[in-house]
Amino acid sequence: MDKKDSLTLLILTVCLVIFPFIVTNTYYISTMVFVGINGIIAIGLSLLMGYAGQISIGHAAFFGLGAYTSAVLTAKLGFHPWGAFFLGILLSSCIALIIGIPSLKLKGHYLAMATLGFGEITYIVFNELTDITGGPSGIGDIPKISLAGYTMNTDIKYYFFVWAFLLLILTFSLNLIHSRIGRALRSIHDSEVAANAMGINTGKLKIQVFMISAVFGSVAGSLYTHYVTFVSPSSFGLFFSILLVMMVVIGGMHSVWGALIGAALLTILPEFLRALKDFEIFVYGSVLLLIMIFLPRGLIGGLEYLFNRLIKKV
Repeated sequence: MDKKDSLTLLILTVCLVIFPFIVTNTYYISTMVFVGINGIIAIGLSLLMGYAGQISIGHAAFFGLGAYTSAVLTAKLGFHPWGAFFLGILLSSCIALIIGIPSLKLKGHYLAMATLGFGEITYIVFNELTDITGGPSGIGDIPKISLAGYTMNTDIKYYFFVWAFLLLILTFSLNLIHSRIGRALRSIHDSEVAANAMGINTGKLKIQVFMISAVFGSVAGSLYTHYVTFVSPSSFGLFFSILLVMMVVIGGMHSVWGALIGAALLTILPEFLRALKDFEIFVYGSVLLLIMIFLPRGLIGGLEYLFNRLIKKV
């Protein structure tokens, strides 16, 4: 991790610690919990899409796998939440390996269609296995998770819990992209043929980053489940997969910071637009369209441009 990322991470941590003491409204704190959850899976998708150049339009499946593993094992089978949490990670990584080996041999829109198919199959399984998943009705009465004897049963506790996870994942991701592996991933993104010619095992690296992004999705899903204490298939469909891709694209594909900014915008923006009622979707779509037209490098690219202009003037 370079000095700029370290400083930004420190500033973010300080802001996150201060936030709930300044903004005491539980609604805003709850919204920030969802920003953190979406941010975790968006960072994983950013590693896959922005750095490795592999498109996934079915990542909601891994979010759902983590969520349903925690829900079924804790609410129906009486597992400890942490046991279910880690089993969800194991299941998601194994499925990512099985799916990734054949799928990641594809390129471009063929890969996108393969991941889309995987996401839709997973959604159908969640919907049809009524004895296990509860079908469209879902699963309720999911227990809260606890840590060191403290049950995460309030918004402010869960806020710190989720953002602690995100900061750990963000730190890991920043170290990864500045390492030899990160440089290899960028070379795959630029030209897989050239990367192979330089002796990089592109197939192995693509599968590894796919598994990492799946693990992040599973973590986010489990955190979501133990926060809302209810899951249903409607939360993990195609719309959510597309929303995740939009978070990465709008924020800036070539930066994990961009993924976090995109997750924050697309989670918070609908909350501010609720007052518009019938015009909510129109304004929401217009904002996204304008960002994509005028900021082709995403929000993070626009912020970097403004910052560089400011530095030159100073």
